[in-house]
Amino acid sequence: MSAPLILDQLEKSFGPAAVPVRQISLRVEPGEFLTLLGPSGCGKSTVLRLIAGLERPDRGRIRIGDRDVTDLPPGDRDVAMVFQSYALYPHLSVAENLASPLRLRRLANAEIQQRIEDVAQRLDLGHLLHRRPAQLSGGQRQRVALGRALVRQPAVFLLDEPLSNLDALLREQVRDQLRQVFEGQDRPVVYVTHDQTEALSLSHRIAVLHDGILQQLDRPQQLYHQPVNRFVAGFLGSPRMNFLDLPVDQGRARWGDLGLPIPRSPGNLVTLGLRPEQLSADGTEPLQITAQVERSESLGLQDLVHLRDEQHRPLRVLLRAGRQQPGDRLRIGFRAEACHWFDPSSGQRL
Repeated sequence: MSAPLILDQLEKSFGPAAVPVRQISLRVEPGEFLTLLGPSGCGKSTVLRLIAGLERPDRGRIRIGDRDVTDLPPGDRDVAMVFQSYALYPHLSVAENLASPLRLRRLANAEIQQRIEDVAQRLDLGHLLHRRPAQLSGGQRQRVALGRALVRQPAVFLLDEPLSNLDALLREQVRDQLRQVFEGQDRPVVYVTHDQTEALSLSHRIAVLHDGILQQLDRPQQLYHQPVNRFVAGFLGSPRMNFLDLPVDQGRARWGDLGLPIPRSPGNLVTLGLRPEQLSADGTEPLQITAQVERSESLGLQDLVHLRDEQHRPLRVLLRAGRQQPGDRLRIGFRAEACHWFDPSSGQRL
């Protein structure tokens, strides 16, 4: 029977100057795909290792349903982990690699064979079962590593940046396979990555971590449209959000000729966040400012155009390719609902 994974006030430190996990509380429901997202050193892999039993928390508890597993060794927790490095046995065939965790659990041969056949069909590994890891591509090895976790039918699935060793095209293919595989699972899945594209495309919910602290836990679209602070706003989205510190006068943010309404005034300055994809130069948007082109980066159908406004603040905009030259002056337009407002001191959303 499937059960939720519950983390209650987890803390872990490796010394006064290294506290990767600070009071993390999460609940991952059966069938839910939760991603721990953040930059290197934010604590996401440490949280995964705590769940797996590879690290012991200094404080807090870990439960799978009614079972407290905080003090149990890894082999008694009933979790399956997929590593970045594949961790396959090089001298065993694909079938033998898939069977290895089941043989350790002393399952009957008929049960082992049935599970291998089921997983091989789901991951398109049937024609590879006789091969050894050295005869496989990177994507095939990653599918075998995933299959070895799936055959166990554990209480919780843990995936530690499993796509980071793959090239961009292969990563997209395997990501799509991951999505299909876990759509049919009724167990909690915890996935660790620093890649926001993976997080946004795979997850039911995303937990954004920074300096060991949970910044925001929400659905992907909510994180994108309603980030709770400047860090989340800047980390989610590619190209990253523009941030401009604007003076406040009579309760409005002043930008060029514009007086933009803000939810509340944090003081004499306020930080405006605007995503490059929500700006345009076609003259149709109601709010307009003037900016000068410095350079452009080609992204295929679009250019990422780097500009400076009249106060020399940097601004980046996604525009149609090949239309802008250095020195051009453009009228950049946007809508009021595209504005994100932050306190320049705390970084919190206003």
